Amino acid sequence: MAKNANIGKGSASPAWLAILAVIFVTLISFASLTLPDHPNAFSVRAFFRFPVEIPVILLVLLLLPRRLAAAFAILSTLALFTLLFLKGADIGVQSAFQRRFNPYLDMKMLADAWNLLSGAIGQWSAGLAIALGAAAFLALGVLFFAAQRKIASFRGTVWWGSLMAAFVLLAAGAVLWVAAPALPVRAELRGLPYLADRLALVQKSVADMRQFERDLQNTDPVAQTTNLFAGIKGRDVILVFVESYGRSAVEDPRYSPIMKPRLQSVEDQLQAAGFGAVSAWSLSPTMGGLSWLAHGTFLSGLWTDSQARFDRLMISRRESLNRLFKKAGWRTTAVMPAITMDWPEAAYFGYDQVLAAKDLDYKGKPFNWVTMPDQYTLSAFERLARKPAQAQGQPVMAEIALISSHAPWTPVAKLIDWNDVGDGAVFNAQAESGLSPREVWSDGDSIREHYIQTIDYSLQTLGDYIAHYGDDAVFIILGDHQPAPIVTGPDASRAVPIHIISRDKSLLARFLEHDFTVGMTPAVESEEIPMSEMRERLVQVLSAAEPSVQMSSADAAVAESDEHGGK
Repeated sequence: MAKNANIGKGSASPAWLAILAVIFVTLISFASLTLPDHPNAFSVRAFFRFPVEIPVILLVLLLLPRRLAAAFAILSTLALFTLLFLKGADIGVQSAFQRRFNPYLDMKMLADAWNLLSGAIGQWSAGLAIALGAAAFLALGVLFFAAQRKIASFRGTVWWGSLMAAFVLLAAGAVLWVAAPALPVRAELRGLPYLADRLALVQKSVADMRQFERDLQNTDPVAQTTNLFAGIKGRDVILVFVESYGRSAVEDPRYSPIMKPRLQSVEDQLQAAGFGAVSAWSLSPTMGGLSWLAHGTFLSGLWTDSQARFDRLMISRRESLNRLFKKAGWRTTAVMPAITMDWPEAAYFGYDQVLAAKDLDYKGKPFNWVTMPDQYTLSAFERLARKPAQAQGQPVMAEIALISSHAPWTPVAKLIDWNDVGDGAVFNAQAESGLSPREVWSDGDSIREHYIQTIDYSLQTLGDYIAHYGDDAVFIILGDHQPAPIVTGPDASRAVPIHIISRDKSLLARFLEHDFTVGMTPAVESEEIPMSEMRERLVQVLSAAEPSVQMSSADAAVAESDEHGGK
């Protein structure tokens, strides 16, 4: 009698474990299989789906021999948690870059994600958050595997009860599949197709890289151009990338009330100083970050939309726009206030002079992640690069990255008198003002307000710099990419404004043949020119000594600057 009692007690515990294991496996499987893969897809209706994979997993665990069931438990755990990881990564990448996560191309971005997270919330907080997240993910996977092993070990009454439950789930799934058109709940088999689709994306990316290799080997007709830049001989050429300056800043109703008056104000200020401007839209290979992809695309003339492509470009012999200017007699300079570590990629671009953060001699305090305000960057460029080259009678081709409009967009810098800039210590009070990144990023409206204020500051500073120090230089100003979707909203264009500013009316008129329009505001209907095509167009226009066609009306439109006191 005692022996039978012990058996009864022993069988009760496995029964409860059976119920818990089935519930746990079902819930985790349901979460992995129904979780949306886009931040804008979350809704209650998104979870009105019955994953057919759930009863299949339970049945296979119950019907297979234990060793095979254990192997299946390993495979299903890997598959479901890979699915969960990919969907989580998709949500993050879609939020930042409006595209899916690509395992082949995006794993190299982990270091950049760390830099962004640690810069926003601090290294200790970021490290703790990542450690806790990884530990929880791993622990959940281990528990899921253990629960499957427990289900596979069911025998007797528990085995048959679980088997019946699995059949009920399977039957319910079949009913839902048939009745799906009439019910809000749909039965679906989506796990394997999702993983297969991601595998196909990886295969496509591998083929894409092979094509990029072929593009690098092809003859570059731009590099064969004769009389390179003959149309601007002896003039400084200043290429300025404005961080996160995208089309949305100009056209989005939330930002246009600030940006359109600023663009008009800059245009009026430039006209008063004798400058004209033409503008267009250029399609960036990235959005929300990865600015170097835009730089690489614009300067190489090849579409560089992934880190893998960029890394390959950096070891190629493809001549950058900088190198073409160097070959034609310009002194090439890079002004990179965001570069705080070694920068081996500089060797590809072919700079004679690199002014990274430490080389710019900024003595003021940083604006959170932003090492120095744009006004100081431009002032230091004038002092450290442009004036010395002018003293030697050599024109400068400079590539400048302005970063005041980089996230977290606080504090917002303010323009001061250029004579007061000095070593930058004058900006300390500004650097300590405003809200903290945590405060700004706690509210979406606050993020967007600070974003457009920094863009407004960057353009105001550029306009004032050109009016004071432009002389006969040719300025090429463009955004590197659109900001993240939290600023632009979903499905925003990837285009950025590009402005050509000069006192040479005939030069500006030649750009009107290449989808540019007069003024600082690009026409709404203008073509979005891929950045990879801008290098060829620039070389073509800047190398032409005379207008290729009669452009009296176009020239008259650009010459409007003369009516405003131009020199």
